[in-house]
Amino acid sequence: MPLLHSAALLRSRELLRSARVPAIMLLAAAALGLIAANSPAGPALDAFLHTEIAIPGVFELSVEHVIKDGLLAVFFFVVAVELQFELTSGDLNSARKAIQPAIAAAGGVLVPIAIYLALAWGTPSAGGWPVPTATDIAFALGVLAVFGKGLPSALRVFLLALAILDDIVGIVFIAVLFTTGVNVGMLAAAGVGVVVFGILSRQLDSRHRTAIAGVMVIVALLTWGFVYVSGVHATIAGVALGLAMSQHPALRVRHALEPWVNGLILPLFAFTASLVVIPAVTPAQLQPAFWGVAIALPVGKVLGISVFGWFSQRVGRGRAAEPPLPFADLLAAGALGGIGFTVSLLLSDLAFAGDALLRDEAVLGVLTGSLISIALAAVLVSARARHYRRMVRSEDV
Repeated sequence: MPLLHSAALLRSRELLRSARVPAIMLLAAAALGLIAANSPAGPALDAFLHTEIAIPGVFELSVEHVIKDGLLAVFFFVVAVELQFELTSGDLNSARKAIQPAIAAAGGVLVPIAIYLALAWGTPSAGGWPVPTATDIAFALGVLAVFGKGLPSALRVFLLALAILDDIVGIVFIAVLFTTGVNVGMLAAAGVGVVVFGILSRQLDSRHRTAIAGVMVIVALLTWGFVYVSGVHATIAGVALGLAMSQHPALRVRHALEPWVNGLILPLFAFTASLVVIPAVTPAQLQPAFWGVAIALPVGKVLGISVFGWFSQRVGRGRAAEPPLPFADLLAAGALGGIGFTVSLLLSDLAFAGDALLRDEAVLGVLTGSLISIALAAVLVSARARHYRRMVRSEDV
């Protein structure tokens, strides 16, 4: 029995590290949150999320802040470890490799912003322009895994690089746009914590690694606390610690944390972020915060990524190691890029922190735009996968 239990546990962890299962769990959690918010249990859930958890003399956090500022910092730590690897050893470790996805990513940011502002300029919704710029890599790769059997690996590599660059943009937006009243002293203390964390991580191969790992956990918690009270969004602590940690132990930690992030943290965040009451209004009465996101995610990402991606491959063709992706592949990548979800939900919460109605409409826009992108990506990715499978069969004949 213990062996069967261990095998089942191992199998469940591997499923949570796969591309498909986390995407399904995220979608299910978001749907459950939306249903719960519009059920009789909605007010009780909202009250629970606003329950204060106080540490006397230190700070007070609501349950919602524990999830969005605390647990989500772990997700951003995992993202930062992936960023560090890709920028130093992976698909973005040289200008030659990075230039094409970087130009496509720029299009996938600029065009959605332009579409959003075209709809929201001059209204209270205008401040939500960062919301449709994000790509949820877990969701996008999940859709690619489900519908993309037979696609060339170059498309997956391109999408991964694109999403990683999108993550960098999202992190910069969170750090720069949503920072208020910075406490320089606390921020400096956080910087010291990051440096100490990085130095300790380089001693993990010694015989005192268990004690060092324990001290690192304490330093990480203190660093998060310093960032939280500094006025900078607390998830940035996870980014800084992930970038500072020595790469080999960081990748091991990422591997260990991945099932918890995919199976617990992200679904819990998706559930709480989607606790939105659907407004009893006609479509014409919905604010630009809804329409801007719902349109900019699928339309802006497809246009921006495909057009800028096509242009980037023509500009860098002479130096490219791989042949350029067909425009139809770029359209599929653009549709996958329109699945904003996790970071877009966080950006909605931050952009409209002072206006609950606009925040809720932006969240509904994220869910609507992401669902449209999922459906569009399923069609385009399936069509391209069939195309490549036919090519393989014709070559075999």
